Amino acid sequence: MKKNNTWTIISKEFARFFGDRQLFFTTVIMPGLLIYVIYSLMGNGIQKMITEGQDETVCLTVQNMPQSMAPVLNAIDSSLVVVEQPFTDDDIAQLEDKEINAVLLRFPEGFDQLAIPEPGQPVPNVEIYYNSTNNASSRVYHTLSTMLGNYNRPFTVNMPQSEEQRFDQASEESIGAMIWSKMLPMLIIMMLFSGVMAIAPSSIAGEKERGTIATLLVTPMRRNELALGKIISLSGIALLSGISSFIGIALSLPKMVSGEGVDYADLGFHYTTADYFALLLVIFASVLIMASAVSILSALAKDVKNAGTMVTPFMLVVMLAGLLPMFQNGAAESLLVYFIPFYNSIEVMVAVFAHEMQWMPVIVTVASNAVYTGIAVWVLTRMFNSEKVMFSR
Repeated sequence: MKKNNTWTIISKEFARFFGDRQLFFTTVIMPGLLIYVIYSLMGNGIQKMITEGQDETVCLTVQNMPQSMAPVLNAIDSSLVVVEQPFTDDDIAQLEDKEINAVLLRFPEGFDQLAIPEPGQPVPNVEIYYNSTNNASSRVYHTLSTMLGNYNRPFTVNMPQSEEQRFDQASEESIGAMIWSKMLPMLIIMMLFSGVMAIAPSSIAGEKERGTIATLLVTPMRRNELALGKIISLSGIALLSGISSFIGIALSLPKMVSGEGVDYADLGFHYTTADYFALLLVIFASVLIMASAVSILSALAKDVKNAGTMVTPFMLVVMLAGLLPMFQNGAAESLLVYFIPFYNSIEVMVAVFAHEMQWMPVIVTVASNAVYTGIAVWVLTRMFNSEKVMFSR
């Protein structure tokens, strides 16, 4: 009976594929698993962004409260505390500084008796002062503006009476800082990871593939020194790549926001020496743990190509961590967050760029990443001691 050569090739390829557990996992299991995890986390992030601030108590200070509006305003939200009293410029200043979760609402006098004005006469104006960088304040503002837009009265809402008058009390600086805190951490963490990815797989998996790792392992050096040397050298090179990328970002941002009368500092991109020092510490700690993780995966791989395949899921996790700040308002408050590797670095960067940096989260992040790096050095040392791992083909 004539042998079917096509079926032989098919059987051989299937046997090779299904016989390689790692290849099967990365090709069949991992894509669906990663999509499920990433989309689930992104969905939770979007839901959190939508609902954030809904449970916060907001003080709605109403001046010249009309009798017809009192029951309507009091029924808007259980978290809304309505106070009937005049407000001053000091209250508006507190709103700008985010010292209060508030919305200031001023009705024209005699609102319930408003009639259509004569031609040439000004239309009465309802004023709503809020802060768009405060989720709770912004939420109440949009609720009020929608409600008033459907109210059958001859009036306007937030019509400026002069060039200086503004109703959104969020400054250009705070808006700019919010934008930087959502955009720059992702860019920095991805550029740092790109630097690690460019050199780490070839440093260990490449030496295994070329056979030169055996020469290193027979030298009279301790294996933990070899592991630490690999991680620090890879981190240093990746850090140079990250610093170069960050300088490029810093120099290009003025071009992105340039325009007539635009002051770069007014858009929130002015930071203190302490901010830059904290950022440098966190970047270095991040690179250390990235290089450690990629080095371990590289040591497990049979060759550079295999190392690239194994690092891909890790890269997606780092990308996801970089995307999370886009779905939140400011840095996390709980210190427990700063024990989570990679994500802790992202949160500190968010705090730095949002002008909310505190030293305790920085210290916890750097210290925890240093501990994780030490654990990675120990694991890599054990791997260097294992002939099964280092000479697998």
